[in-house]
Amino acid sequence: MKGFILSFRSEFYKSRKTLGFWAAIILPLFICTLLFVGFYLKAEKLTGTPPIMLWLQFAGAILGVMGSLLLPMFIIFIAYSVNSIEHKADTWKSLFSLPISRWAVYGAKYTYAIFLVFLTLALFVLFTIGFGNLLSIVKPELRFDNYHMEKELAQIYFKLFLSSLGILSIQFLLSLLWADFLKPMGIGFVCTITGVILASKNWEYCYLFPYSHPMEAITTMMHRGEGAPKGIEIDVFTKDVFVSMAIAAVVFIAGYFIVQKKSVK
Repeated sequence: MKGFILSFRSEFYKSRKTLGFWAAIILPLFICTLLFVGFYLKAEKLTGTPPIMLWLQFAGAILGVMGSLLLPMFIIFIAYSVNSIEHKADTWKSLFSLPISRWAVYGAKYTYAIFLVFLTLALFVLFTIGFGNLLSIVKPELRFDNYHMEKELAQIYFKLFLSSLGILSIQFLLSLLWADFLKPMGIGFVCTITGVILASKNWEYCYLFPYSHPMEAITTMMHRGEGAPKGIEIDVFTKDVFVSMAIAAVVFIAGYFIVQKKSVK
């Protein structure tokens, strides 16, 4: 455990000045700021809109961007950025020669990649809530403060986080094995486009394809059927989420054995 903690802290210190780390913070701030400006400029047209509809439009616009192409591509970038430092400095050999187990090094890197994705999605929740309430202050006619959906937003983004783990595990392993950015990026991009197409066409088995999971998470987030409750209630643990977590676990374990036996240059 001590080796894992040391490796995790090392990942933070190595990446805190990199684009990957700051992208995790800037991306949610940038998108939420754009939506804030858009709603501010169109406040007159939105006057009289029920608070719940304002929140659904504001949060839905952000989710519409994140749930299709942007989140998978961001995950592909994060997965590579965590390993790119060792690739560029050619320090894999020295890293694995340290008196720390490969399991600790590999697990710390993977956990740090998960942390960056979690940080990004958590900031989306905070900025969405913050900018929504700020709109009710600078534009009182927009009654964002008359309705609260903090719980629902947290559930939605938590579901997005879980649905992204399968992609993250696959891309993390690819970026670990290949120093070339184009190979994991190219594979990830093609798979993402395929996943979006499958999900948009409502293919019956698209929940089995991990690159469809973020978009599937958005489309399956509401309770459906005769027992569906009134109002907004998020269904977090749908079959696509379970498949994503299962794929993440299998690829993570398989990746460790690959790294353990492979001579990483």
